[in-house]
Amino acid sequence: MYLIRRGFKLKPGTTRQAAMLIDKLAKAYETTGRSHTRVYWSGYTVPGTPDMVYMDWTEEVLRSPYGPDAKTPQDLSDLYNELKELQESSFIEFYEMV
Repeated sequence: MYLIRRGFKLKPGTTRQAAMLIDKLAKAYETTGRSHTRVYWSGYTVPGTPDMVYMDWTEEVLRSPYGPDAKTPQDLSDLYNELKELQESSFIEFYEMV
């Protein structure tokens, strides 16, 4: 099993707004069969790196998001465009789980 984590570096002061958008994206992907997704951040009321939001979920098998059997939610372009205005960069990490 694998843990997949996306990280979003955000413009200062936009963390909560971005987290709400990321949560909407996560819920849309859950409707296609993705496992439960967690969205979280730190750096304001708890210690941690400021202006970062993380989203993670698990997968049994790593597959290409562009493969023929990939399931993508209906039009998310508006949410992605809103998020693009708030973020400075993003990354993805993969972890193998016991």
